[in-house]
Amino acid sequence: MDWFLDVRLTDGPLYWTALVLGLAGAAYLLLPPPKSGGRRWIFRVTAASAAAFALVAGIHWALINVFSVFPENIPDTVLLWVVPAVGAVLLGLMRLPRSSWRSRGTGIIAALLVVALSSVQINAYFGLNRTVSDLLGTALSRIPTLEPALMRQAGGSDGAPLLGWSPQGELPAGGVLRKSAIPGTASGMDSREAYIYLPPAYFAPNRPALPVLVLIAGQPGGPADWLTGGSLQEHLDSFAASHGGVAPVVVVPDPNGSQSANTMCMDSRIARADTYLSQDVAQWISTTLTVDTNHSRWAAGGFSFGGTCAVQLATRHPELFPAALAFSAEAEPAIAKERQKTIEASFPGDPEAFNRQTPLAIMKQQRFDGSGLYLTAGQDDPEFVGYLRTLAAAAKDAGFTVRSYEVEHTGHSWDTSSRRISDALHFLADRWGLQQ
Repeated sequence: MDWFLDVRLTDGPLYWTALVLGLAGAAYLLLPPPKSGGRRWIFRVTAASAAAFALVAGIHWALINVFSVFPENIPDTVLLWVVPAVGAVLLGLMRLPRSSWRSRGTGIIAALLVVALSSVQINAYFGLNRTVSDLLGTALSRIPTLEPALMRQAGGSDGAPLLGWSPQGELPAGGVLRKSAIPGTASGMDSREAYIYLPPAYFAPNRPALPVLVLIAGQPGGPADWLTGGSLQEHLDSFAASHGGVAPVVVVPDPNGSQSANTMCMDSRIARADTYLSQDVAQWISTTLTVDTNHSRWAAGGFSFGGTCAVQLATRHPELFPAALAFSAEAEPAIAKERQKTIEASFPGDPEAFNRQTPLAIMKQQRFDGSGLYLTAGQDDPEFVGYLRTLAAAAKDAGFTVRSYEVEHTGHSWDTSSRRISDALHFLADRWGLQQ
């Protein structure tokens, strides 16, 4: 069974099989069925294509501008892959009348093959579910709950000084993953379980005072996305291997509470998400895990919504998070494409209350000398490239040490973090004084 769970979805044999079969299915649907005039079928194919394009465009417009399901446009590449799936379904339905049962069945199978092709391509674009195990969540279900033996002991110290540290005895080859609830004591938030990465050095008898990285996922989504699309353990194990087993303790909390919720990482009428992260999560980490409680070695990070959140934490709480890694961040938090809808949902009748909490407004009023900000956006994601340039310019003017990168051949996908997270971790390592 393990071989099946390890099958890759974003490349490899299954990916290419879906491509070949999907194209074969599309070719079958484009051919006129028996007893159907070729000219008439060409007209129907043209009509189905136009209808599919109009349906996708119309539904996308409504989702963004009417129902405010997403604050940003869905990437064009994703929409373009939805069109053939919808068109295939329409063509499959057109084949049903006056067709033999064999022809009907073949048409339905062909349409499903095209839908499968589009699904595989959309998943590959986002890079979220890289294997069957990621898609089914089987690997995540096996992650154990954080056990008392790995928690900070009452009255325990942060650990041995990190600079110049070397382990006593052998370290494990890689780090481990655990999960735990982080109660919303101060915020009142009810959140999903957080995931924790503990590096090899955490298991040394002379455990050092390790740095902390708080990572936040995109929206819609959840903490598990950093383990699947973000390949968290793989990247952190690689970093630890080149640093004598030392890597940050990584905590991936949930500031939203559900897959579709959007708290904008703020304290507002919606939720007290900022209090949750800056008080509940920060306090839980300091009292539950053996880490460096000197926040000079703490950082926040995230992808998309999480990247926006990381910039918010770095500007609202520089004493807690003097560094941030923001992969595909927005210039400011948002619930809807229309800014006024965001304000009315969070601070009805009080736009200034919203404005005061945005990173750009804070950076106009406050200096951040000594803080660091690492930014990326996919070159094929022009909206977020614009956000990156706006944030980078404002952060530099406010005193941040800024590194910004437009990642080639990527859009609004997890590739923008996967291709740069190694460099981003070294950006933090330089700030933390870790030697490779």
